Amino acid sequence: MEHVGTGLLLKQLIIGALVVSATVAIHAEILGLLTRRLPWLVNLSHRWPQRVADTGLIVIAVHVILGAHTLEVFLWALVLLMTGAVEGLEPAVYFSLVCFTTLGFGDITLPTEWRFLSAILGANGFLLFGWSTAYMVEFIRQTR
Repeated sequence: MEHVGTGLLLKQLIIGALVVSATVAIHAEILGLLTRRLPWLVNLSHRWPQRVADTGLIVIAVHVILGAHTLEVFLWALVLLMTGAVEGLEPAVYFSLVCFTTLGFGDITLPTEWRFLSAILGANGFLLFGWSTAYMVEFIRQTR
C-alpha cells in the first residue's frame, strides 16, 4: 500500500483549510444577504395569498442556498483541477459534488497522494449542509 509523505499530507491540510475557509465565507455572505433581504421578501410576499407567499419564500431561500452550495462545489472542483488531483472540469465537478453531498465515491477517486482532500471536502459539505438546514428552519420560523 502506498503512503503519503508528511509534506504532502501537510500540503493537503493547508489547501483543505484554505478551501474550507473560503466556502464558509461564501456561505456566510450568501446566507447573510438572504437574511438582510428577508424583510423585503416578506413584504413583497404580502401581495400574494398566504399559502402561495409562504411556499414562494421557501422556494426562493432553497434556490439561494443551492446557489451557494453550487459555488462551493465549483470552488472545490477548481482546486482539484489546479492540484492535478482530477483531470477535466466535468470529472472535477462530479467528484466534488459527490463528496460535498457525502454521497460517497462513485466511479472516480483521487490518486493516493491527494485522497486526504476528499475527506476534507466531505466534512466541509456535511457541515455546510447542516448549517443550511438549521438556517432553513429559522428562515421558515421567521416568515410565519
